[in-house]
Amino acid sequence: MALDWHFHPFLFLFIIFTLQFSSTSSVSESESLIRLKKSFTNAGAISSWLSGSVPCNKQTHWHGVVCFNGIVTGIQLENMSLSGTIDVDALAKMQGLRSVSFAYNYFTGTIPALNRLGYLKAIYLRGNQFSGEIPSDFFLKMKSLKKVWISDNNFSGGIPSSLAELSRLSELHLENNQFSGTIPSIDQPTLMSFNVSNNKLDGEIPPNLARFNFSSFRGNDGLCGEKIGKGCELQGSSEPPTDVGVDANMMVSEGSDNKSNSVTKTVAGLVTLAVLLVSIIAVVIFRMWRRDKDFDAIENRSSGNAAALEVQVSLSNRPKEMEVAKKMGSGRKGSNNGRGVVGELVIVNNEKSVFGLPDLMKASAEVLGNGVLGSSYKTQMANGVVVVVKRMREMNTLSKSQFNAEIRKLGRLHHPNILTPLAFHYRPDEKLLIYDFMPKGSLLYLLHGDRGPSHAELSWSVRLKIVQGIAKGLGYLHTELAPSNLPHGNLKSSNVFLSNDNEPLLSEFGLSPLISPPMLAQALFGYEAPEAAEFGVSPKCDVYCLGIITLEILSGKLPSQYLNNARGGTDVVQWVESAISDGRETDFLDPEIASSENSLCQMKQLLGIGAACVKRNPEQRLDITQAIQLIQEIKLEDGDYAGRTTQVLPSLRDGYADA
Repeated sequence: MALDWHFHPFLFLFIIFTLQFSSTSSVSESESLIRLKKSFTNAGAISSWLSGSVPCNKQTHWHGVVCFNGIVTGIQLENMSLSGTIDVDALAKMQGLRSVSFAYNYFTGTIPALNRLGYLKAIYLRGNQFSGEIPSDFFLKMKSLKKVWISDNNFSGGIPSSLAELSRLSELHLENNQFSGTIPSIDQPTLMSFNVSNNKLDGEIPPNLARFNFSSFRGNDGLCGEKIGKGCELQGSSEPPTDVGVDANMMVSEGSDNKSNSVTKTVAGLVTLAVLLVSIIAVVIFRMWRRDKDFDAIENRSSGNAAALEVQVSLSNRPKEMEVAKKMGSGRKGSNNGRGVVGELVIVNNEKSVFGLPDLMKASAEVLGNGVLGSSYKTQMANGVVVVVKRMREMNTLSKSQFNAEIRKLGRLHHPNILTPLAFHYRPDEKLLIYDFMPKGSLLYLLHGDRGPSHAELSWSVRLKIVQGIAKGLGYLHTELAPSNLPHGNLKSSNVFLSNDNEPLLSEFGLSPLISPPMLAQALFGYEAPEAAEFGVSPKCDVYCLGIITLEILSGKLPSQYLNNARGGTDVVQWVESAISDGRETDFLDPEIASSENSLCQMKQLLGIGAACVKRNPEQRLDITQAIQLIQEIKLEDGDYAGRTTQVLPSLRDGYADA
């Protein structure tokens, strides 16, 4: 008791001191924010900032101020038509400040001296009219900085080299400025989002940034590199080396007349021109060859080869023709090698005109790619029927009768958003699965590889249609294949194909019972769900895959989750957590759809659903019925469709808060 009696006064004094310090801090922050407000013009949007009130009080909360435990930690003054100056002295007095955003206003002049705030974690200045050069050492002392968004301004000069010194940098957006020179070698492994498009940059793209896709670099005519399909071989001096040739001739023929010198120069010029022409032809041939290789690479990944999923962006216009019989019919002499005769081609879906194994053996085919499970071929038969033949090697779990029953079960499925197998051919060591051919290609290619008309069609309305179609198809599979732990099992963008009217069709579903157990984790993306390695797969793994592909469609980024080598792509799960935590959901969206301001509310709804589908804890993840219902409730036109979504997902921001 004596101890308690002596302790209580000290505890009382400590509480009084803490309350007094908190009150003093709030007053100081109020004064600093009022001073900041006075530096703005047209500050009507922050009329709630009043002297005598407290910014972090629940009753008098100041608009655009982010608080944590009664301390100002962030300022988000976005799209408020503000102009004038930004009083950095006022900001410097707020020691708890970690994030500042003045995006989409009308500020001008050089970049504010925010580098004085070495404790900042995020800077957002995009969408203003800042200009001038940024000193190369500007970011040198900002060791805590993770996110830099200064896009959509008029900054010029070189990209500050001090950005490469930010060890925690995760997001860097410099697009739509006037930056010139080369791109610094920024090789932080933490970097998830990067964009320098639409500047005046030149030189080779640094190898450590080549993991980002084409859209991160486009609009810079001087850039070169494999990522943008432009070789760097001729990036040196464009002047022909005529001086050396002229000097040599002058030394040999010193004293000759002017006519001789003129002839010599002409000959040297012609020789130089011929060398340049030969070089250009060689480069063109090399690039055409690379286009073939790139097409093979992206289609290999479309066939399931996750180990090499670094998306290239070229398409071969010269298909590699081969005889299917040489590849797929290697067992036609089976009676002589102990494997038995070929057997029949079993039709399980009569949507196509009838064809048989001899028709396939006589057809020529284009190699589409090689994956974990086998190879794929586009095959056109004599009667004009075009199909995709998948030659599967790792499907040796079931007997012939069991395999027959499983494929026939899949062949009986019919839904506008699934691609049902047409036929199969069984052999003990390998199988052929026949699918309809979709000329428009896979969603993977249209999002990350194609930059033509088909990619241009991927507006917000089309992307929403694709996500809703995927959800419908997945829901149908979960109903029809309900006994399975993994009704689809391999949902990813390379297994989603688009019809001519952009209706998605899910492919390679229901294969888990057929695949050899040692290959399941390598072959099926459903096994990439966080819980799969420890607790096994469940229908919630398909929900995880639905979330990944939804975030991929919204962001336009290739998910690193498709990779198994920890290199390349974007960790869309971590990125969406960060975006929601910071209240910056708009920055997650693909710029090609984010400009549709009237639909931003619907995009954020879908973003929240995608985030809820990829929760690391499967118990916190939406179930398939919830996810489908919420996705279908999103409408293109304005309306009261967000209520249910916001009720289901209120904990997203709180759950990801970075205290």
